[in-house]
Amino acid sequence: MGLYRYKAKKGPDKVITSVIAAGSKEEAVDKISKMGYLPVLVEVSGSSSNDNFKQQGFFAGRIKQKQITVFARQLSILLKSGVPILKALIILTNQTPNQKLKRILNSVRVQIKDGKTLSSALAFHSEVFSVLFVSLIAAGEESGTMEVALLRIAEYRKKKEQIFSDIRTALTYPILMALVGTGTIIFMLTFVMPRLLSIFTRLGQELPLPTKILISISNFLTQQWVWPVFVLGIAVIFILIKRMMATKAGKLIASHIKLRSPIFGALFLKAELAQFSRTLDLLLKSGIQLLSAIQKSIATLDNEVIKQELKKGYKSIEQGETFGATLDKCSLFPKFMVNLVSVGEESGKIEGALEELAITYEEETDEAIKIMTNLLEPLMILFMGVIVGFIIVSMLLPVFQLNLIVQ
Repeated sequence: MGLYRYKAKKGPDKVITSVIAAGSKEEAVDKISKMGYLPVLVEVSGSSSNDNFKQQGFFAGRIKQKQITVFARQLSILLKSGVPILKALIILTNQTPNQKLKRILNSVRVQIKDGKTLSSALAFHSEVFSVLFVSLIAAGEESGTMEVALLRIAEYRKKKEQIFSDIRTALTYPILMALVGTGTIIFMLTFVMPRLLSIFTRLGQELPLPTKILISISNFLTQQWVWPVFVLGIAVIFILIKRMMATKAGKLIASHIKLRSPIFGALFLKAELAQFSRTLDLLLKSGIQLLSAIQKSIATLDNEVIKQELKKGYKSIEQGETFGATLDKCSLFPKFMVNLVSVGEESGKIEGALEELAITYEEETDEAIKIMTNLLEPLMILFMGVIVGFIIVSMLLPVFQLNLIVQ
């Protein structure tokens, strides 16, 4: 199932431009004709499909991912209760507090009223509704199980959001500790240490090596040119990293670093495998063919290394190789995943195998997050404690030395 941008005539004068979900160009033409339109141009939809929408001023504001999840769940409940889709969209439009989402839902309702399907109306707003979202809706429309498709989307998105929320939560505390600890150390070196420096100077004695090192660092940090240069350097590095991450090579380097990092590598891998397995399972259960489902599942991943390996596998499957055999060629994928997919293919129950994989890797991701959190907290405390302890000892050593001389 793909997205096709089309231009069609409605009557002798009116020309309609929109997007429709279909398995092929011929199917798209057929769907457009059944809506009572005369197709003039049909082509694969690109990023320009929502240009008109942006020009109309609808692009202002921001829609949270959680709001799209809530929309899918609530629409599923309303449709399951027998509420017509147009009335359901009116209810949801009135309920949402987000003005941008409200305008989008109004636009979707108007397009459906004009004879379009929900999937084609949502596809017009591709900056909000992903290809995966639209494809699942289109599959639900074809099978007559729209409310089931929407519920599956909501559950899938909720699990995905939960995984990444847990990762963010796990990283928040160590990052906060690092910032507070760094701020405390800088305060001691730039505010406390210079005031003690005059006392040490008046002592007129040879200072211990740790104290000399601390004084040198303090003198360096209190120079007027240091902080502007530091801030400028951080800004330049941030801009360079941001530009690099916008390139394919930059994303690939960042993906390699993520997977090879000693603490976070296993966590990132399990999170990506859980998402891929869950997405592929959802697409297959919705009636989408394996090749198309794999292609759409790859697009939902963030890690470029994993995406490249799966794209290679996709080409091998096109040539007749089994999915399990393609995964087995890459050392990146665990043997557990390879074996379970292979068994699922042989038994004709690959959806069940993928669901089991998704559950397993989601649980392992949760466990890895807990282990990482429990490990990082004491490590951060120890690291900061060592630095602060060194500063305190370096400041007290001259005092101890003076006491020994007096005695």
